Amino acid sequence: MKKLIFLVALTFATLIMVVIASHTQGLNYSNKINELYVFGDSLSDIGNRFKNTGRVSPPSPPYFQGRYSNGPVWVEYLSSNLGLNNKQINNFAYGGATTLNSTVNDIPGVLAQVYSFTKAHQKVNTNALYILWAGANDYLSGVADSTASVSNLSNAIQSLVTAGAKNILIANLPDLGKLPVTRNSPYSSSLSSVTSAHNRELAKSLNFLSQKLDNDTHFIELDVSLLYREAIANPAKFGFTNVTSPCVNNFAVCDNPDEFLFWDDIHPTTVAHRILGEAALKELKIAY
Repeated sequence: MKKLIFLVALTFATLIMVVIASHTQGLNYSNKINELYVFGDSLSDIGNRFKNTGRVSPPSPPYFQGRYSNGPVWVEYLSSNLGLNNKQINNFAYGGATTLNSTVNDIPGVLAQVYSFTKAHQKVNTNALYILWAGANDYLSGVADSTASVSNLSNAIQSLVTAGAKNILIANLPDLGKLPVTRNSPYSSSLSSVTSAHNRELAKSLNFLSQKLDNDTHFIELDVSLLYREAIANPAKFGFTNVTSPCVNNFAVCDNPDEFLFWDDIHPTTVAHRILGEAALKELKIAY
């Protein structure tokens, strides 16, 4: 009888410890991240190109303080939700960037951004979150094959991992054939096809890398493609009334930007960025 009581008590104590541990992990997931490093293009740029063009591009106003939107972009919403201050955010994203390991027209590609960073920091902060989102400019500029672009992103990820990065968030692409600038163009179908190919190959690449690397390396995938599809299929769910047209047109701004998915012909509004930031936070909660 005493043995039975002991076993029951032990089982109950173990269960309580598991519950407490899992609850604590859920509460403290954000404490694992104490810095943010961002590599990408205009979707993540918080003013780098604006500064380097003498505060000319993008024109502000109507754009917000050098962002390619009408307010903060998604990495800013994410960092705020993680409780990070400006000194803990390191943003190398640059409007117009491709995935290339080169600088074209003073615009560093994402692989060039990462290589420059890892060359200067051969050992990086293992408690930081490293963000990569790029590829759209490759295809919008005419690249028809996704192989090289995904390879560039894969090489960027491996460079960060080699330097010691343990937490890497990678976003895929929205349907580039459904942007206001492309949806009625002759290139809409081909852009949709190359976007799908990019997202498939990126997922395969991440799966391969996750199997190849240590178990303590976390890849967090942000499915931007799905979010855009859901917003376009069910605008009211996200508070949108317009998911096809840009809010700003020839510097004329619409009266209700918070109800628009797109700020201009390519870039999302800050409300859409907030949704992306919240989705990224949700993925981090799942990862930890």
